[in-house]
Amino acid sequence: MDGTSPRRAGTAARAPGAVLARGLGFARHFAPAGRLVPSGRLVPASRPGLARRFAVAVAAIGCALPAAGCDLGSDITIFTPTVMTVSSGAFVQNIMPSRYTCANGRPVSPPIGWAGAPAGTKSLALVFDDSDAPITPYVYWIVFDINPATSDIPEGQLPPGARQAQNSAGHAAYDPPCPGPQGHSYRFTVYALDTTLNLPDGTSLISAWKAIAAATIGRGRLPVTATSL
Repeated sequence: MDGTSPRRAGTAARAPGAVLARGLGFARHFAPAGRLVPSGRLVPASRPGLARRFAVAVAAIGCALPAAGCDLGSDITIFTPTVMTVSSGAFVQNIMPSRYTCANGRPVSPPIGWAGAPAGTKSLALVFDDSDAPITPYVYWIVFDINPATSDIPEGQLPPGARQAQNSAGHAAYDPPCPGPQGHSYRFTVYALDTTLNLPDGTSLISAWKAIAAATIGRGRLPVTATSL
């Protein structure tokens, strides 16, 4: 497998009404209320609509985000989430071993740890996606409603009480990537949320995506590369 197959290259369907821009956080998108999150959190948009939201996205892209936020007008302010740290003892020099990819006959999810969640964190979420995917990231794994006292996800396990959303393949589970011999880049992102999502286990990717985006107050990211030999 060469790592360029449609499933691995990020062909997940785009949410209706969503505006996506690569490289700006969680595939920077808009929640239904008109918020631009979570690289910057936008509150509130009094006149929701695709044209207005797209205009705000363009303005936000050109705005340097200071710690106190960026004022885009009387009804819109972008707030920068607290920066968290994300790490894994299983990755050496940010290289993901093949045991966590489809090259392994029985792949398992990797251990991921984090620190630095801000005050007011009510739950945490983890998203594993494809940073090299064109336009829309391919999402391999979403874990949410992680207890805020939790600081890691063990290998092949979920923290007690945590739930999983569907990934781009439509499964509520860890989907091992197939990077191919040329190698591929991925990212593990941990989000600190100001609420518990209380979505059902197996909820849709889009519903989890929007809920995480709307509640983000902190974020940390671990970029990794992997190769299938």
